[in-house]
Amino acid sequence: MKLLGIDFGSKRVGIAVADTEAGLAFPKGVIPNDKFLLGEIKNLCTGYGTELIVIGESKDLDGKENKIMKDIKLFKKMLEQDLQIDVVFEPEFMSSQQALHLQEDTKLLDASAAAVILQSYIDKLKNKNGK
Repeated sequence: MKLLGIDFGSKRVGIAVADTEAGLAFPKGVIPNDKFLLGEIKNLCTGYGTELIVIGESKDLDGKENKIMKDIKLFKKMLEQDLQIDVVFEPEFMSSQQALHLQEDTKLLDASAAAVILQSYIDKLKNKNGK
């Protein structure tokens, strides 16, 4: 199954891709969070043959939703309606810090954070299916 991972931010949106057969998520790119965002993601999903979108669920240290979760939920709804693709949440706790630990601070940091989120989802699938 082909997956697209999203690390949603108020200014930038990190994108990652994965195929569950390979079991690895890879950073794809960073898209500005502007009026073209939905169209850009639609083009990526069509081109890649995406079957499921995994978007980071942002919570604070107390497990409560961050301020940006309202926007993330709205974006999730827009994706589902416009793309007719299932969109699931994957808890993202400090994904940007994890990505920063894996690489230097670069322009693809948000994409690497999306890969961390997507890899977490894939790993849970593997554990659930006993692979």
